[in-house]
Amino acid sequence: MGSNSLKNPLLFSDEVEPGYVKNSSFLKSSVKWGLKIVMWVIFIAWVGIIFLYPGEIGSQLVEKIINATNGSVFGTSGSLFLVFSAPILLIAILAVAHLIISGEHVFEKSKSSKKPGFRLWTFPVLVDGPFGVVSAAEFIGITLFVVFIIWAMYAYTLRNISLLTLFDISSSETGRLMLELTGLRCGMLGLLCLIFLFLPVSRGSLLLRLIDIPFEHATRYHVWLGHLTMMLFTLHGLFYVIGWAMNGTLVKELLQWKRVGIANLPGVISLLAGLFMWVTSLHPVRKDYFELFFYTHQLYVVFIVFLALHVGDFVFSIVAGAIFIFMLDRFLRFCQSRTKVDVLSAKCLPCGTVELVLSKPRSLQYNALSFIFLQVRELSWLQWHPFSVSSSPLDGKHHLAILIKVLGGWTARLRDSILSMSEPELSKTTITASVEGPYGHATPYHLMYENLILVAGGIGISPFLAILSDILHRINDGKPCLPRKILVVWAVKKSDELPLLSSIDMESICPTFSNKINLEIDIYVTRESGPSMEEGKVHVASTSSCPFSGRSMSPLVGTGNNVWSGLYVIISTVGFIILMALLRIFYIKPYNVSTWWYLGLLFIACMVTSVVIFGGLVIGLWHLWDKKASANDKDEDIDRIKVESTPSYGTVEDKDLTQNNPESSTIIQYGTRPDFKEIFASASRKWGNVDVGVLVCGPPTLQSSVAKEIRSHNIRRQKHDTIFHFNSHSFDL
Repeated sequence: MGSNSLKNPLLFSDEVEPGYVKNSSFLKSSVKWGLKIVMWVIFIAWVGIIFLYPGEIGSQLVEKIINATNGSVFGTSGSLFLVFSAPILLIAILAVAHLIISGEHVFEKSKSSKKPGFRLWTFPVLVDGPFGVVSAAEFIGITLFVVFIIWAMYAYTLRNISLLTLFDISSSETGRLMLELTGLRCGMLGLLCLIFLFLPVSRGSLLLRLIDIPFEHATRYHVWLGHLTMMLFTLHGLFYVIGWAMNGTLVKELLQWKRVGIANLPGVISLLAGLFMWVTSLHPVRKDYFELFFYTHQLYVVFIVFLALHVGDFVFSIVAGAIFIFMLDRFLRFCQSRTKVDVLSAKCLPCGTVELVLSKPRSLQYNALSFIFLQVRELSWLQWHPFSVSSSPLDGKHHLAILIKVLGGWTARLRDSILSMSEPELSKTTITASVEGPYGHATPYHLMYENLILVAGGIGISPFLAILSDILHRINDGKPCLPRKILVVWAVKKSDELPLLSSIDMESICPTFSNKINLEIDIYVTRESGPSMEEGKVHVASTSSCPFSGRSMSPLVGTGNNVWSGLYVIISTVGFIILMALLRIFYIKPYNVSTWWYLGLLFIACMVTSVVIFGGLVIGLWHLWDKKASANDKDEDIDRIKVESTPSYGTVEDKDLTQNNPESSTIIQYGTRPDFKEIFASASRKWGNVDVGVLVCGPPTLQSSVAKEIRSHNIRRQKHDTIFHFNSHSFDL
């Protein structure tokens, strides 16, 4: 890649206009680095305490901190909150300052020539197995967690044995106590894992935005942590049940709800809720019975509330920080999803795909790799489904498009609703949409590579339509855009899907794009031996016009508005601390409230109240501010009219692809699948010693095939060969 460096988020070639280049000042860079260092120090210290806590050293360290801070108004629960929860909240607050200082996009020239190299987060290490495709960075994280669990169980076992030696009891009683102590330790380990469980599913979290992990990737970490956490909690309950059965007090212990100490019955209820979520989240169930998985996963409310009742406020404060961040995100998404969104146009394409164009305000920002969660109230009030954005943010300031493949019952009902809207003799059907998002990478990493290979399977072409449109717009407008060599590899089952690619009118977007980029498109029609017999027959999409009432998406999530997001987090957190202090000063201490489960309930109530009242106040002001800003942009609504008159897809003909994209090299092969070994070998011969970004969107088998070949090629490569970087864009939730 010559003098270009992938470490800069967005690089530019000589064609980029100088006016788009923003250089950071020395003071700004210094503050950013200072914040990074402080956040890293806090994070390392926090993780270090969690890692050491099962051992004697960590336990004594935490005990010293508790003794030093126990005299405060918050008591022991405040001390544990300070050790285990406050650090992650502090990092989230510092992330606000870092993101505000960083701005939306900073473009910097590469100051030195850097050779292509491997990166831990784009080098696939494991490609088959229960974890799917795992990068080197993810493999290191998995290894560290495994080491932590092994070390913790070893340390806890030594402490259990040492504790039992202090008592003169029979061998049978020793075995029973050992079981219960082991169950206690498994429960503590489960709580430590629970700290990390809720962070990845905070979709609009500033933490995810800070480290630039998109939600669809973070979901995998939530799944992995969920299996580990529920395994530990299940062992926790199982060991206690066996111990109580040995003692002959099983029923009595299961129904026990102590006033002071651990309340068993709430723990049983919490565990049962967790088990329901765990069983229905297993891949076979989630794949075939998604609605069952979705509905039972709402039991997380029962799981959290009864966990607090089970352990009381001071133990619950260990996991409160991560759960509070999740609450902040959930309430923000709830407020955004209450807004009804205009569907500007709806189409049913001949290939069994639905296209929806949704209205959005100008202030709502996204990039070409974003996705949204969509709800259609006429179909279901509870179901939300994720879809890739198929339009570039540069296609228009007031709309966003998605493509939906008709595969299940929900999508089939959506198609039928749109078709009924296009029939004048039928009663008019309306579509009321609600949206959460957009979510995705804060940085559009498809612009980080000069050389791109986009591998799609079926409807997986959707985000790549947005990428191609985004690149063409940037080249035409002279905006920062590094990609100059692009290979699209698209595998489809039947040729009726081919017009999806023809929807991009490249000549219209950028008339001179062929002089600036080299675009190759290889299409594989796997279930047809030759061109369709219907060649030349026109297939017209069924288009439905929808009433426009001026309702756009709410900008509360996915906007990248770091000032309002930061105020929301900071004020809600401060409000929570104030509420807890007032509660302890004016109620808990004067009335000597000491019931553990009741204190846990009050703790949860303070968390919810602070989010709703203090956070709700910020959201209300945010909404008014955005409403006022949107009122000033009414003169720019002309692109909405353009969207409503979007032309239908044309004929299902091979030649249409080359007619619509005359400057691109398009090859269509029938009855065969992509040979990725040959594809990557050919790209390496043509492009030489450069970095190549490979983006894959498709089923897990496609991702595994691509990742396996990338791993094999990178391991065997010679000095002059290409280095391929694996990036997946998947929604296997």
